[in-house]
Amino acid sequence: MNGAESLVRTLAGGGVDVCFANPGTSEMHFVAALDQVEGIRSVLCLFEGVVTGAADGYARMTDKPAATLLHLGPGLANGLANLHNAKRARSPIVNIVGEHATFHRQYDAPLTSNIEALAGEYSGWLKTSINSRSVASDGASAVVAAMTPPGQIATLILPADTAWGVGGGIAGVPVPPSRAKVADERIRAAAEVLRPGRRTLLLLGDRSVRHEGLTLAACIGARTGAGLLAETSNARMSRGAGRPAIERVPYLVDAALKTLADYEHLILVGARPPVSFFGYPGQPSELQASGARLHVLADASEDQIDALARLADLVGAPARYQTPAPAPRLELPRSGGLDPASIAQVIGALLPENAIVCDESVTTGRNFFPATHGSAPHDWLQLTGGSIGLGIPLAIGAAVACPDRQVIALQADGSAMYTVQGLWTQARENLKVLTCIWSNRSYAILHGELAAVGVKSLGRSAVDLLSLDRPAIDWVGLSQGFGIQACRVETSEEFARAFRNGLEANGPCLIEVMI
Repeated sequence: MNGAESLVRTLAGGGVDVCFANPGTSEMHFVAALDQVEGIRSVLCLFEGVVTGAADGYARMTDKPAATLLHLGPGLANGLANLHNAKRARSPIVNIVGEHATFHRQYDAPLTSNIEALAGEYSGWLKTSINSRSVASDGASAVVAAMTPPGQIATLILPADTAWGVGGGIAGVPVPPSRAKVADERIRAAAEVLRPGRRTLLLLGDRSVRHEGLTLAACIGARTGAGLLAETSNARMSRGAGRPAIERVPYLVDAALKTLADYEHLILVGARPPVSFFGYPGQPSELQASGARLHVLADASEDQIDALARLADLVGAPARYQTPAPAPRLELPRSGGLDPASIAQVIGALLPENAIVCDESVTTGRNFFPATHGSAPHDWLQLTGGSIGLGIPLAIGAAVACPDRQVIALQADGSAMYTVQGLWTQARENLKVLTCIWSNRSYAILHGELAAVGVKSLGRSAVDLLSLDRPAIDWVGLSQGFGIQACRVETSEEFARAFRNGLEANGPCLIEVMI
């Protein structure tokens, strides 16, 4: 077998069963190898940002890596924005990037670039294979590196001649390391901070916002009076009836400062210290109250669930979470126009059990959480790195990972245009994705950001740079051109009807929601 086949067989043996790809000439032997090896599903994406975003969604729902396949430096560059989001989500990805044959690089052909420099910022592990006999062992190392806690992007650069040359056989993939246990001293220190009379917040992120972590944190909060909040953006969060209903640190600086103002201690559990997305004139970057102390119970690479369980024992928390009276499931709005409140009502009322919500609502969905606390149990995936254009690809990866679950993409119209090609992949793979496009025909979030940085008035040029009209984007026509069933709605009643129909469809659907 050649190097490419030895690599593909090694990846399959190591548990990699999906490859999201946009290949070119330098990757043709890898493409041919995928034909020779059973067990890896190949998913074509028409833009590299869709490739990397789909791999992120897949990793968030399976806790294991998919492979990507990208064409040289320009292909990698096209995918970097969503690799940024994947890095912030701590998603394991085996990122394979084709390269010119080693003997050809000296001639500076048009597609030559410094791939290692491009990949370095986003890769926790990075290697260029040097010959065809070492490719398989390099691939095995990449899988282990991707799975090393807390999860990271492992980039393997594959020169074309290392793919077509004689391979060295299939390499075994070692068992990745486990998450480290937190020292007893840190558990005792956290228990001390949780003494009665202290205004303490448990700030949750990473694995601690999934069902088991949330439940343990809620038990600790019930015993000690500590507050609970999640980070502003979370890779995957368990939500819905029967699960602790917690809010997130608000995006807006004033709201975040107000929310955190009363806490004198913040215990971080898989979370980063709270900071504002941007620096604003006259506003602080750190969001905790002045003088508040930060304590780390467990960082993202450590076993947060074990740490929370031991802390719960130490503070005498109840052994079982007492499920409160469920938040009422919202009723559908009777009729009327569409705005964020009425949209949230429809979603809260109709969200099906075990759904996966991929949220890139940006502005429209900023307050969707209260309306969905009482919905059926579901997972909620967010834009972790702030680099827009993730929602449609994220939904692809989640749907490939969990074909038996309904995926719902809540999608801003402006950011959807970054990776609109993903709709074609949804159609080709017949994925169970319902996409809701919030069609306000503007980059609405930037109107608020202008005010936040002190711009008081807008002229014609500024307005033009923030609007998506002249011409308006026809999302129904675009979607149908990609093979997606689509409709446009203008009232709450129409949205509820279209949402129900989308849930009943056998394949992907899109609703353009006019707001």
